[in-house]
Amino acid sequence: MGRKLLLEHEHVPGIDGYEVYRSKGGYQAVEKALKSMGPEAVVEEVKTSGLRGRGGAGFPTGMKWSFIAKPEGKPRYLVCNADESEPGTFKDRYLMEKIPHLLVEGLILSSFALGANTAYIYIRGEYKWLVDVMEKAIGEAKHNGWIGKNILNSGFNLEIYVNNGAGAYICGEETALIESLEGKRGNPRIKPPFPAVSGLYNCPTVVNNVESIAAVVPIINLGGAEYAKIGLGKSTGTKLISACGHLKKPGVYEIELGVSVEEFINSEEYCGGIRDGHRLKALIPGGSSVPVLPYHLIYKTANGDQRLMTYESLADGGFATGSMLGSGGFIAMDETTCIVRNTWSFARFYHHESCGQCSPCREGTGWMEKVLHRIEHGHGNMHDIDLLVDVAKKIEGNTICPLGDAAAWPVAAAIRHFREEFEYHIKYPEKVKGIYAHLPDYSAVPV
Repeated sequence: MGRKLLLEHEHVPGIDGYEVYRSKGGYQAVEKALKSMGPEAVVEEVKTSGLRGRGGAGFPTGMKWSFIAKPEGKPRYLVCNADESEPGTFKDRYLMEKIPHLLVEGLILSSFALGANTAYIYIRGEYKWLVDVMEKAIGEAKHNGWIGKNILNSGFNLEIYVNNGAGAYICGEETALIESLEGKRGNPRIKPPFPAVSGLYNCPTVVNNVESIAAVVPIINLGGAEYAKIGLGKSTGTKLISACGHLKKPGVYEIELGVSVEEFINSEEYCGGIRDGHRLKALIPGGSSVPVLPYHLIYKTANGDQRLMTYESLADGGFATGSMLGSGGFIAMDETTCIVRNTWSFARFYHHESCGQCSPCREGTGWMEKVLHRIEHGHGNMHDIDLLVDVAKKIEGNTICPLGDAAAWPVAAAIRHFREEFEYHIKYPEKVKGIYAHLPDYSAVPV
């Protein structure tokens, strides 16, 4: 049984309320930090822990914190990115819904470390009910002296506010989120300056996602060195995974980083295997924006090594043979899945969610959607496949924010690994419904 640090008490009745959360050790980390540690010591513990951002990029959290500017006369802000809009990802929602005080405690610790007296939680528009959940938890924490002025007689003041977005995927990008929080259209900013220097209201700002901030609590309770012993290599600690698709037991799981992909999919502790009577065909391990893995690269890397649930192992071989852990949106697909239709569906999403600020993304996402639509609906030609690859290349790396890359990578990977499906759609449009009869056996590679 893997160790749980965030979801240890997820099934305790009433854990969403203050009294039960406190009885299970809640806010002990705040007591420890404010009474016996200084802000710099908290930052050092997070650095020592090796915690990497759990929102997708995997950048070291402690290092990100150390970049924050400290100009005289300017406030600093902490912004919690709860705009969980990546298709296939729902673990932040689960954490806020089940254990909201864990996020509140993490916000207090993180704000103390950063010298921020104001923190914001920016919640995805479609998560509107969670605004009430988080405001209730914040109110309970404030009533019991954990938020407000001179917390625990430490001289540290903090207020936490909740902001509900309007349902825009682009606001998951930190500078677009900041623009939206300021009341403007959620367009990403050109960087530099980075938010750590000039962010919210042109003041030094750190933006971290829900899971990253919540993870600070066990780091302070355990100590950074002890936390770093969990996991594997540079992938330390635990990670929340949103498992969905053709699995027997979809849901949110907390894993110790380093468990094998095969174990995560097939063990009863986690997903319980692929649904009865079907075979694993493809996997998207980190949310819809990361490259898809075909059946022969899911359990093994190109070198024959066991594929692990770590940042390094999932990326092994680059995009030619690897993918990314990303946000942990784990989407398993069996042999009934049409890769062309799936790719078209993703392309529609990214075209719809593009802010339109950059020409390559604004125009390119639209072109990819249109070309994929005609292939899927029996009107494509062989030139369209290479056209899609070319458009994806022209989008990637040529936009202000990573949405362009997020749109390009799934298309390029799908063609790279499943080109025969695209060709079959074009050659035999009238037979697309029977596409799987002629394809290779997509049984999982024996381990």
